[in-house]
Order: sequence, then structure tokens, then C-alpha cells
Amino acid sequence: MKIEVQDFVPEKAKGGLFKSGKIQPFEEVVDEMNEWLASNSHINVVNVETVVLPNIHEEEGSRDTELYTAGESHSQWYQLIRVWYTL
Repeated sequence: MKIEVQDFVPEKAKGGLFKSGKIQPFEEVVDEMNEWLASNSHINVVNVETVVLPNIHEEEGSRDTELYTAGESHSQWYQLIRVWYTL
């Protein structure tokens, strides 16, 4: 048996000069996960979890194995959905 993973990360729209980028609402991320599950009914879901990670839009994404945040520097944390499954 091989365990696979699929992440559903909220999209981040670019901000302007004096405006922060907007983050996709979590409910829309849940909807995307449900659509993916419906179109992949052949998979067996092992677990669904929420994961909170820092700076995923500035780093290499939700699967980056080394994310930094420290001290007084600014960091943003993002909640995503992770689905573990088998085929």
C-alpha cells in the first residue's frame, strides 16, 4: 500500500502598494477539496487534517520541508487542508 497526499492551499491575490493581498476564504478551499474528492471517487481517504504553516506563498509551498519564522521579523501563517489517501 502506498499513501499519497493532496494539499488544498488558499490562493493569495497580489496586493497593491498600500494594500495587502487577499487570501481565499477557507470555505472555498473546503469546496475545492470536496470537488476533488467527488471527481476522484476511486481513492480511499485515510485522513483529512488542517495544517497551519508560515510563509507558504513566499517559500516553496505547502510541502517545503524547511520554513522559517523568527524573532521580530514579520511572518504570515496560513491554514490549509491536507488529504492523506490510498489508491
